[in-house]
Amino acid sequence: MTVKGASVFRLSHVLSYPAVRAGLSLAIVAVSLAVLHHLAKEVSWSEIRADLAATSPKVLALALASTLISYVGIALYDVIALRTVAPGRVPTLVAATTGASGYAISNMLGFSYLTGIVLRFRIYGARGLDVGPISLVFLIAWGGFWLGLAVFVGGLMAFLPTGLPQVLPFDRGGEIAIGWGLLGVSALIVVLLHWRHGERVLFGVPVRLPSPGQAIALAGAAIIDMSGATLALYLLIPADLVPSYPVLVMIFITATTLGVISHAPGGIGVFEATMIAGLGAAGRPDMLAALLLYRVIYFAVPFILAIAALSAIWLTKKRHGIGFAADWTGRLAKPLVPLAAAGLSLAAGLVLLISGNLPSENSRMELLRDLLPLPLIEASHLIASVTGVFLIVLARALYRRLYSAWLAALMLLGVGMVASLVKGLAWQESLVILATAILLIGFRAAFYRVKGAAILRLNLGWFLSVAALVGAVTWIGLFAFKHVEYRQDLWWQFAWEGDASRYLRASLAVAVVLAGTAWHSVLSGRGRSHLPEPIPDAVRGLLLDSPDSEANLALLGDKSFLINENESAFLAFADTGKALVTKGEPVGDETAGADLLWRFREMADREGKRCVFYAVGDRYLETYLEMGLSVLKIGEVARVDLTGFSLDTPQMRNFRQARNRAMREGYEFALVPASELEPLLPDLRAVSDAWLAHKQGEEKSFAMGAFLPDYLRNFDHAVLRAAGTGRIVAFANLMRGDGVELSVDLMRYDSDGLKVAMDALFAEIMLWGAAQDFRWFSLGAAPLAGVEARPLASVWHRLAGFAYAHGERIYHFEGLRAFKQKFNPVWTPNYLACSGSWGVPQALYEVNTLVSGGVSGLMRTERHR
Repeated sequence: MTVKGASVFRLSHVLSYPAVRAGLSLAIVAVSLAVLHHLAKEVSWSEIRADLAATSPKVLALALASTLISYVGIALYDVIALRTVAPGRVPTLVAATTGASGYAISNMLGFSYLTGIVLRFRIYGARGLDVGPISLVFLIAWGGFWLGLAVFVGGLMAFLPTGLPQVLPFDRGGEIAIGWGLLGVSALIVVLLHWRHGERVLFGVPVRLPSPGQAIALAGAAIIDMSGATLALYLLIPADLVPSYPVLVMIFITATTLGVISHAPGGIGVFEATMIAGLGAAGRPDMLAALLLYRVIYFAVPFILAIAALSAIWLTKKRHGIGFAADWTGRLAKPLVPLAAAGLSLAAGLVLLISGNLPSENSRMELLRDLLPLPLIEASHLIASVTGVFLIVLARALYRRLYSAWLAALMLLGVGMVASLVKGLAWQESLVILATAILLIGFRAAFYRVKGAAILRLNLGWFLSVAALVGAVTWIGLFAFKHVEYRQDLWWQFAWEGDASRYLRASLAVAVVLAGTAWHSVLSGRGRSHLPEPIPDAVRGLLLDSPDSEANLALLGDKSFLINENESAFLAFADTGKALVTKGEPVGDETAGADLLWRFREMADREGKRCVFYAVGDRYLETYLEMGLSVLKIGEVARVDLTGFSLDTPQMRNFRQARNRAMREGYEFALVPASELEPLLPDLRAVSDAWLAHKQGEEKSFAMGAFLPDYLRNFDHAVLRAAGTGRIVAFANLMRGDGVELSVDLMRYDSDGLKVAMDALFAEIMLWGAAQDFRWFSLGAAPLAGVEARPLASVWHRLAGFAYAHGERIYHFEGLRAFKQKFNPVWTPNYLACSGSWGVPQALYEVNTLVSGGVSGLMRTERHR
């Protein structure tokens, strides 16, 4: 690795720590607000209001039209990407609405990259698309945006080189050269697609890469998007502040990028500071007015329109019932509702906070003098601000569809509405809050999850967004009252004209609430709260009906259980103190299983622990993605088709020969029922102890069986005996999946006896399973098998692919897969789902703690399966 490469690696490693990323985000927000405060120190709130009132209606109309153009481009991303990946599978109107309305709503929360994926999965999944094509829709749309951005910026630099040297460190010739370079790279990408488009296998999924025409169309959508967004701002900013349109575009891109990094919703504060600094507009009230109008036109208006349309769709859906729900609009509304509710709660909280940070109307306060006592006014102002920050915090819980959050939000909205009227007759705010409450009441059916969940707990991403938003709103108060000289007695001044004092007290209360929320989020639920428990009868009953044979690992005795109310499904898991980890998927009814996954997710969140779903298939992938979890392929499971199974095939040659040799040397196969196992346990123990001593290993647990008599008594056992003496030389317990699947877990043999004992035993078991009409014989998982290490794969997939290719000294990854491949099995993916994009290493460590006892257990000689 070169010195430069090593430096980049170290930097990326440092940035991978959540604390570092949190510090970087908060630092960007803090610096931006400090810069914004400095740049606006000569501006007063009255001047901004005057400039807002003086804005031409024609300019406002043109800015609204430009915003519409931008959202047309946003809508086209998904339309074109879906025609590339899954032509004809999703109606154009569904794709366009998903892109435009999803962005309009999710931008309010500042999580468009996350919510965009979840929305696409839920909406397009209802049209029959699975995770592979939907992920590629997102990637192709994102790639199209960057291609279009390169063309857009390159074209401006190449053909309109009129000002970039003012903001970038090169002359006019360098600007032209870079512009043509960007256009050349874009053209090269299109040419390469000419040779590579069409059916390809990418990440193990057959897909259609975009054709040159489709790539050009995506770039065109991006150009429409960027043109509309920047033109709306260009129209609003005073003409004398913009040297040229290309300069505005470059500053706009910089401001937007910093806003995304900051985690602030819509980049609030960061975007404004960057634009003012970039254009040299310090001390200009008309610039601040333009930025405020841009916020309203480009963010608030589309949000309001999207909410209005969604409400109409949702109410019509509820009115017409099942018939309408089958229509595309009904399916579209369902995943958007929790996102919209979160945005509404955040917007209502923002209204209350901003109102509390601005001077009150003198005429209204004069009217209140004759009606209410001053202490009530002071208390109402404080209550309104605290209510506002609680509504902002509740946005996350509403996004997760928690009923308790919905109920709490309605109560807070009621309090906020009354407090707004009492503190200053703010009837406009009260109407906004009332409208929010009415909409939430209408959305009641969407909130049903985990009534006891922790609704005030924030993960790191949400906390950063809330903190950035509260910081930006606090700056508004500093700006509004900067003419007031700060004195200690301001904190204790209670007067009808004491707006600044009320602002100080409210800001302190908001900071205390936010700090308390952070403290609660960090410290809640530490330590092991769930210890292994006896196996309930409901679990045993559900296992008898489960087609998944490996679900029987729930009988190990090292797990806790989450069972639904009518005992139609359960989830087995273990608690490491830092994480709650499941082994496999829920067992039982699929709908009840999905609800259990959410209950488990909320339980982990409530206890402040990492949530890990280990060794799961693709049945609940939609639910994992909806939870906002990262999904990593960790290997593949091998299953042998027992339909017409025979050893008389080339692939079964070794097992046929092993079986024949065992028979010639006088070894016999027998099936010992669970009811007759007790007398044989000492003999099996002797074989197991000898096997462990030879392997220099220790018993594993959680994801594989150990020699535990109480566990083994649940199963029939296949044994290989020496003729005459009856001495057992090999054994395996048989796990059954409701007559569908057969597998073995604990496999031990006497290494001093028959060398091919396990191959012979495997052959006998599969023949017996085929005779008993089992459909599949599961060979278990091959870790890291089938994990793609392509350049465009995630960093964890690339690391896993590297480990699979080069980690033979630690664990025989390739050898284990090669052994199972001899059976010519059907391979199915095995996944890990965990919270946090950088939570994969921690999740894998917690799983290893349960299976092997930590790093030392992992490094010991592995148990061969």
